[in-house]
Amino acid sequence: MTSAQPSSDLRIELNHRRIRGMWRGQTVVDTTASRFVWEHAYYPAWYIPSEDIAGELVANGETFESARRGIGTRIDVDLGEGSLDDAGWRHLDAPDEELRGLVRLEWDALDSWFEEDVEVFVHPRSPEVRIDVLPSSRHVRVLVEGEVVAESARARILHETGLTPRFYVPQTDVRMDLMTPTDTSSGCPYKGWANYWSLTIGDTTYDDIAWGYRTPLPESRDVAGLVCFFNDRVAIEVDGARL
Repeated sequence: MTSAQPSSDLRIELNHRRIRGMWRGQTVVDTTASRFVWEHAYYPAWYIPSEDIAGELVANGETFESARRGIGTRIDVDLGEGSLDDAGWRHLDAPDEELRGLVRLEWDALDSWFEEDVEVFVHPRSPEVRIDVLPSSRHVRVLVEGEVVAESARARILHETGLTPRFYVPQTDVRMDLMTPTDTSSGCPYKGWANYWSLTIGDTTYDDIAWGYRTPLPESRDVAGLVCFFNDRVAIEVDGARL
């Protein structure tokens, strides 16, 4: 159910899932009444009722201004035996009255977050995002400067709401002799933590041109161990047609 929003176009929705946040083994957040708040278009933040946060919320004197949310008052969370400094903020005079009793905590202020009993990584998951991984027998070729660096008839296509489909190819169908692992990593709350490869052809190296997930999260487990190339940095052909 979408809340009434008389003074701004800020989107706020009730989150029906239990949300918990932990710090050093202590439960700091435990709520079944959080809200999804779309601060931007890509994914929502969790806003927590102040009464569902352990400890004392202490304004630390820092503020900022948001056109849609009003003045934000930065807070510390005093837990008695420890303090989470600059852990989040409140909008006590927000145009949307519903927002005034809620607290937005920084994701990294706590050690871990859970939806029900499932740990969530990187940022809150959107209720509108779906992941589908479909095996495909279509003939997929990946080319860089005209040279085939991957070719497979057993790719898996990962469809993620709002994003371009991605073709994940078994490593045995990739020219791994041209690939070098890098130290780059990135995180996704739907797929997990990715590791990257650079590609070298002749004297030219294409940094971090491909990635994969060794141990993806459950909804993306079917891409485990596969390699995906950035669509806009390579040429991808599917059944002979260029994407």
